[in-house]
Amino acid sequence: MYKHIRIYSAVTALLLCVCITPAMAKVPAELVYQPGKLNPVDSVLKVAVGKMAPDFALPSVSGKKIQLSSFRGKKNVVISFVPAAFTPICSDQWPGYNIAQELFEQNDAILLGITADNTPTQYAWTKQMSEGGVWFPVLSDFWPHGKVAQLYGILRPEGVTERAIFIIDKKGIIRYIDVHDINTRPDLGSIIRALQSVK
Repeated sequence: MYKHIRIYSAVTALLLCVCITPAMAKVPAELVYQPGKLNPVDSVLKVAVGKMAPDFALPSVSGKKIQLSSFRGKKNVVISFVPAAFTPICSDQWPGYNIAQELFEQNDAILLGITADNTPTQYAWTKQMSEGGVWFPVLSDFWPHGKVAQLYGILRPEGVTERAIFIIDKKGIIRYIDVHDINTRPDLGSIIRALQSVK
């Protein structure tokens, strides 16, 4: 049975990777800022696979403060840092995770989306992505500006975060890191496969 679930998840992830296109994002093109080509990575990572993830507590769009350690012993955590609201790749990336909610749930995982934008900007942006917003908590690392991103070593000199994925297991240990080329979207299939390997 579990084998069939894993096969189903892998196939679904593959289909999602192929099918999620910029056209699926509902943020109107005229509201998306075009930053141009950026240095792929412009920071120095301060964490490593196999190490305890630095704890943090950040405000969410829902008004609740979310603490990473509150999921310990309960859920695997996937953290998606994206550079900024209303930018091209970011406005395509998170709607894909909206569609893939079941894949995260099958792997007993919660997704946390983080940007260094303030909460009102995040609120407007996520409402533009989808009528109901996004299924996962969106957290603001705005003030002190980029403090969590600095803790992880992914704050860029211009004050935005890298496009980065961290998978943290139920013990609070980092199991996967992808500090991705900021100009491209991380592969959803790779994220799901990495999540499936977390026991």
